[in-house]
Amino acid sequence: MGLFDWLTTLFKRPEVRRDVSTLASDAVGDDVEAATEVVSSKKEPLKANHRRWNLRDPRLLPKPKPKPTYTWPRPKKKTYFTADDANRLFSGTLRTRNRTLRDLTTDPEQLERYGLPLWHNEEDLARALNVTVKQLRHFSIHRHRETSPHYVCFAIPKRGGGQRLIYAPKRRLKEIQRRLHVLLTARLPTSSVAHGFLPQRSVGTNAAPHVGKKFVLKLDLKDCFPSIHFGRVRGLFISFGYGYPVATVLAVLMTECPRQPVEIDGSLFHVPVGPRACVQGAPTSPSLCNAVLLRLDHRLQGLAKKFGFAYTRYADDLTFSGDDASCAKALHRLIKKIVADEGWRLNSDKTRLLRRAQRQRVAGVVVNHTLGLSRQERRKLRAAIHQFAKSGDSSSAHRLRGKVAYLRMLNAQQAAPLEAALQKALETKR
Repeated sequence: MGLFDWLTTLFKRPEVRRDVSTLASDAVGDDVEAATEVVSSKKEPLKANHRRWNLRDPRLLPKPKPKPTYTWPRPKKKTYFTADDANRLFSGTLRTRNRTLRDLTTDPEQLERYGLPLWHNEEDLARALNVTVKQLRHFSIHRHRETSPHYVCFAIPKRGGGQRLIYAPKRRLKEIQRRLHVLLTARLPTSSVAHGFLPQRSVGTNAAPHVGKKFVLKLDLKDCFPSIHFGRVRGLFISFGYGYPVATVLAVLMTECPRQPVEIDGSLFHVPVGPRACVQGAPTSPSLCNAVLLRLDHRLQGLAKKFGFAYTRYADDLTFSGDDASCAKALHRLIKKIVADEGWRLNSDKTRLLRRAQRQRVAGVVVNHTLGLSRQERRKLRAAIHQFAKSGDSSSAHRLRGKVAYLRMLNAQQAAPLEAALQKALETKR
C-alpha cells in the first residue's frame, strides 16, 4: 500500500456492514465473506436508471461498537426508538425479507416530481386523513385472527357466467380510502391509452380509435385485481418516493385478503385464506390498477406503434386494431411475451380476432363503420320506449333516460330519433 492510499484510508468513511450470519444457512452459504453485507448509505439511485434516491434511515443501520468505559455508574445507552415505535416497526405487518427495502426513508425530491403529498411517517399520514395514529393503526394492521373484518363480501353474477366477488369496505374505512383517493391515488401517473376509471374518458373514447379498422384483436388480463398483490402496491409507493413504513401502511389500507370464518372456543374469527390484494369495491383500487399497469401500457403502446396499429385499454380489456391482418399472429405472440414479462397472464378464453365481416364490439360498443350500438340493441330500445308509452310505469322512465343518454354519448345521430320518441312518450304520461 502506497503512502497516498494509506492516507486515504485514514480519512475515508468506513463502509457500513451488516452481520447476516444469523440468517438461514442456505442464504449465507459456505462463503465466509457472505456472513456480512455492505449497506450502501450514499445518495445514489435505488436501482439502475431509476430516479428514486437510496436514502436510508440511520436509526436502522448497524451502529459502531461503543468504546469501553470504566466509569461508574455506566452511561445509559442511546435511545433510537420509543417502545411503541419499535413494536410497530418490528411487528408482523411491517415485516419483510427484503433487507434492501427495510430501512428506506422518504425521498422528497421524487414525491415532488410526481406531485404527491409528503408523508414522512404515520403521524403525517394520520394528520392528512383526519384520524389519530391509533385509529390509523386499527385499519392498517394485518391480523391473522380478525374478530370484526373491515369489508363486507358478496357476489354478483358475471355476464359470461360465474360470479364476481365484491369487497365493500365499511363506512369508516371507506371514508379513509376516499380521502386517500383524493390526496394520493387520483394523482398517480397513468398512460394516455388507459380509458377506465378516469375523468373525461369512457367506453366511447376507448372504442373510438378502433372505428373502421379491418380487424380488431381483443384480449383480457386474467385475474387483474387479484394480481395487484400487497407487494406490488407497496413497491409502487416506494418507487414514487415513500419510505418503507409509510408505503407498507398505505398498501395495507388499500388491500385485503379473502377470509374464512372459523369458530374457536365459541369465538368467531375471520382468518386469511389467501394473499392480500386490491379488491373490487374499494375506492382506491381503480386508480391503483391504472398506475400499476403504466409500464405494461407503455410497452404495448410502443409495440402497437411499431406495427402501425391502435391500442387502448379499459380496466383489464386490451384492444388492438389495424388494417394488416397478416401481422395479427406475430402481434399476438409478442403481446403474450410482454404481458408475461410484466408479471401478468392473458385469459385465452376471452381472446378474439374480429374481422370487418363480423360484428366488431369493443367494451360493448360497435366499431365496424361508426361508433354506437348495434341495430338489434337500438330496436330493443325503441320497442321498450313504445311499450313504456302504452302501459309503462314511471319507474322505468329513469332507466330509459339512462340508456338513451348512453347512446347519445356514443353517437348523437343514432340517439336523436329515440330521444324524440322518449320525449313524446313522457309528455303523454303527464
